[in-house]
Amino acid sequence: MDPTSSSSSSSSSSSSLRWRILRQALIHRSDSRSQAEIKRVSRKATQGFNLIPCQVVDSSSEDSREASLCYSIPIAASPKLYLTQRVDNCSDLNDFEISNRHNIDNTGLVCQWPSEEVLAYFCMSQPDRFRGKRVIELGSGYGLAGLVIAAATEASQVVISDGNPQVVNYIKRNIESNSMAFSNNTSVKAMELHWNQHELSELTNAFDIIVASDCTFFKEFHKDLASIIKVLLKANEPSEALFFSPKRGDSLDEFLKEIEDVGLHYVLTEKYDDQVWKRHETLVKGDDESWPSYDKNHCYPLLIQITNYHR
Repeated sequence: MDPTSSSSSSSSSSSSLRWRILRQALIHRSDSRSQAEIKRVSRKATQGFNLIPCQVVDSSSEDSREASLCYSIPIAASPKLYLTQRVDNCSDLNDFEISNRHNIDNTGLVCQWPSEEVLAYFCMSQPDRFRGKRVIELGSGYGLAGLVIAAATEASQVVISDGNPQVVNYIKRNIESNSMAFSNNTSVKAMELHWNQHELSELTNAFDIIVASDCTFFKEFHKDLASIIKVLLKANEPSEALFFSPKRGDSLDEFLKEIEDVGLHYVLTEKYDDQVWKRHETLVKGDDESWPSYDKNHCYPLLIQITNYHR
């Protein structure tokens, strides 16, 4: 196949996906004007697992694009985290111009996705796994999971990354707002990181743990994502990537094929935390009206633990 033709087709597909997201964002914004203040925040507050208590602490005028949310980590003596993010799933044409320019998706600005909360809760529940480790979050959006790791696990370093420069600006602001919540032994920084980057000398084989959530939906990014996992993980020491992703048709299966193709091993786990599973079962039964459209295939994140074969 002509590589130019392939590149053009991929770019066209990416653009099409971004414009569909734009359409949904604008429709949602129009429909949400009469909803309560908490529903203005693009966390999809009424459609989540509600594992980490959250409330709006500062929302400016109706015309403002931002609000500040307070997340209360459900561990004794844990600090609160304050995240600034968009309201009303608010997107404008400039957001999508930037997405097209960098060939990236815009989902990090759209909302705090439910799988991110599950990732944050899982990491918070296993501090020993991260203590003293170098950790990087990929496709982090507003950075909830990375910030929770930095605040609750005593990791030695937490890098919170995204490919969208606008999203990275939010991450930087959120790191600064929560600097007092981090352990004195934990270094925390934001990074603009594209999965197809080739010059990664400072990051090659540098991390003990990679974390990510909802990063496997767009199939055109699978190959680059699998490759960068291989590059970032420590090659000669125990290391792992922890991904949380719903199946979403065959998108997760296709990503796992790419993982095998680059020489990595994975274990797929459905029931990895009792509290998350209990919440999932409640939603499946329809006993909680906060998420009426809940569907296991599209909503429940599976845990994918990725390692090098040689371990």
